[in-house]
Amino acid sequence: MSELLESLATRLRLLEDREAIRDLIASYGPLADAGEAQALAALWAKDGIYEVVGFAQAQGHAAIAALIEGDTHRALMADGCAHLLGPVAVEIDGDRATARGHSVVFRHGPEGFAPYRVAANRWTLERRTNGWRVVHRRNALLDGSEAARILLTPAQPAS
Repeated sequence: MSELLESLATRLRLLEDREAIRDLIASYGPLADAGEAQALAALWAKDGIYEVVGFAQAQGHAAIAALIEGDTHRALMADGCAHLLGPVAVEIDGDRATARGHSVVFRHGPEGFAPYRVAANRWTLERRTNGWRVVHRRNALLDGSEAARILLTPAQPAS
């Protein structure tokens, strides 16, 4: 019976971890669209990295918040925008995890909403004392480049 309970506890923790990671990633879009720079930056570890290939790389809460507070993002918000992420595929290995998926930013214009940015994302996360946190998010436009495709490739098992 104790083996069954241990197995169930392990499976439950894995499900709870996946849900916590998916919630964290799902909260990014609403925070970005609301301009909640500090709350968005708090999704990352204190020394976490947010890398937008071809645009910017920010490390640490202040630098990540500055992306949301910057002119480019404020102009996007002023036009009307929606950041949509997921669903994501999550791989967990103890206190580290990787999530892979898509993001689409819609921008409002004269004809209504249109896709503005469609990208591949790879999130590297760690369990910290305050829950799961992003240690690195890499985002690249799905413009046919190999760099974007690599972000969506599942981790290869060690041989």
